[in-house]
Amino acid sequence: MTPRTTLAVTLLSMAATAAFCDAPDHTRGQAIYDRCIACHAIDRNRTGPLHCGLFGRKAGDAPGFTFYSDAMRNSGIVWNVQALEEFLRDPAAMVPGTTMGYAGIADSRERAELIAWLQDASRAGTRCTVPRVSGP
Repeated sequence: MTPRTTLAVTLLSMAATAAFCDAPDHTRGQAIYDRCIACHAIDRNRTGPLHCGLFGRKAGDAPGFTFYSDAMRNSGIVWNVQALEEFLRDPAAMVPGTTMGYAGIADSRERAELIAWLQDASRAGTRCTVPRVSGP
């Protein structure tokens, strides 16, 4: 190889390694979610709403969960990566008046790992099924 080719291969390898190292760790994401299970579950409502079908769902609109604060129900949030990132950083700042008694996740890496894991785990039809709720 020429020195230029060697340099190009080295730089590409370094970039690929950096990208891999920066990728969220799903195993850690699940471990971080374990902190949430006192109140939440992927497949059922608990003290807090279920997370199955979370992405794309309007805040305050989990099937069968009726214990939302007015602040959450009226927040206008639709859950996506950006909204979860902001909410998980500081729930009370994003939704003043929320009844979720959690200070948030200060570490941006942990938030990214949790969100990446949730994107997979909360996808309806893969690990969970969104319950049907009858009535108005």
